[in-house]
Amino acid sequence: MNQYAKQRQARLASGWVEEEEDEIELAPPAPALPGLPQGQHAFTVDAAEAGQRLDLFLGHAATRAGAHLSRGRIKTLIGDGAVTIDAAPVGEAKTKVRAGQVVVVEVPEAAAAEPQGEDIPLSVVYEDDHLIVIDKPAGLVVHPAAGHESGTLVNALIAHCGASLSGIGGVKRPGIVHRIDKDTSGLLVVAKDDAAHQGLAALFADHGRTGSLVREYRAFVWGEPERTSGTVDAPVGRHTHQREKMAIMHGSKGREAVTHWEKLESFGGQASLLACRLETGRTHQIRVHMAHIGHPLLGDATYGSGFKTKASRLPETARAVLSNLHRQALHAAVLGFEHPVTGEVLLFESDLPADLAALEAALAGEAT
Repeated sequence: MNQYAKQRQARLASGWVEEEEDEIELAPPAPALPGLPQGQHAFTVDAAEAGQRLDLFLGHAATRAGAHLSRGRIKTLIGDGAVTIDAAPVGEAKTKVRAGQVVVVEVPEAAAAEPQGEDIPLSVVYEDDHLIVIDKPAGLVVHPAAGHESGTLVNALIAHCGASLSGIGGVKRPGIVHRIDKDTSGLLVVAKDDAAHQGLAALFADHGRTGSLVREYRAFVWGEPERTSGTVDAPVGRHTHQREKMAIMHGSKGREAVTHWEKLESFGGQASLLACRLETGRTHQIRVHMAHIGHPLLGDATYGSGFKTKASRLPETARAVLSNLHRQALHAAVLGFEHPVTGEVLLFESDLPADLAALEAALAGEAT
C-alpha cells in the first residue's frame, strides 16, 4: 500500500471523506430508469392526469412504463411532430391532456453522433453498458469548442464506444456531466445512455452533499500552509477584465464555491502536496482557491504567475522538472459515486502520472 492509500485510509477512518454507503446519512437517489426504446409507444390519459401539460404527462407515463424521457427530449419530439393525441399531431408541450385521450410518441432511432469519432488512445478504468470512467491525460481537451473542434475526449469516446452509445437526447453521443481542464489529468466519468446521464447529472448537481459523490484531487502548491487542513469558501465567477480567467467574486456576480484541503506532504517549506476535496465544481475552482489563500499551484501560469521567482529558489533538479512540466500540477486522483442504474457503489483511484510523480520525487529528494 503506497503512502497516499495509507493516508487516505486514515482520513476515511476520521470521517474526512464519505466513502462507505453506511456513512451517508441521507438515502442515495433511486437508480435512474432506462431510456424509452426506439419505436411507437401509446399511453392513455386517466382521470387523475386530466389537465396536465403534455410534456409532464409523457414524462410520468414513461416512468410508469419503467423508462425515462427527459423534458428536453420530450420537447424535441413534440417539435419534430413525433407526438400525437388521438391521432392528431400536437405542436406545443404546454397542451393540456384530457381523460381518455391516447397519446402516442414515436421515438426515432438515435441520430449519428457529431462530431466524428477519432482513434485516440484512452486509459479506460471502468466501463459497462451505461457509463465509462476514463483516466484523462494532461493535454487532452474534454469537449469540442472553438479552437478545439477535433482531437478531444468526446471524439475519442465516440470512436471507442461506437454502437454502445444508446442516444443521449436522441443523438449517439457521450454525456459529459463534469469536465477537467485540458492541462489537468485524472479521473472522469461519462454517461453512455440517458439513464446514466440523468442520474450522474443529478449527483454532480448536488456536489455530493446528500449523495454518494466523492471527488478528490492532488495539488502541488507553492509554500506550506500553516495548518494541516482547511476549507476555502469563496464565490468564483468570470474575471471582469480577463475573460479567459476566473476570479473570487462577491455578491451576485460569483457562484458558491467550496474546497476542502488537507496537507499530505511538505517539501522543505518551498512547496507542499495537498489533497483537495470539492464540495462544488466551478471552473478552475481549485486553482483559483489555492491562489486566493496564497498557495497557487506549481506550473500554473494563469493563477500563479507572481510566483515565478520562487522557482529560481528551488534546487537544480526540481527546477528542471518544473520547467519541463508545462502545466498546472493538478491531478484528479479519486472519484467515487453510486452507479445511477445498478446502485453499485464505485470508487476509483488514480496514481500520480509520470510527470507529477517525477515532480514529487525531485521535490522530496531536495527536501531531505
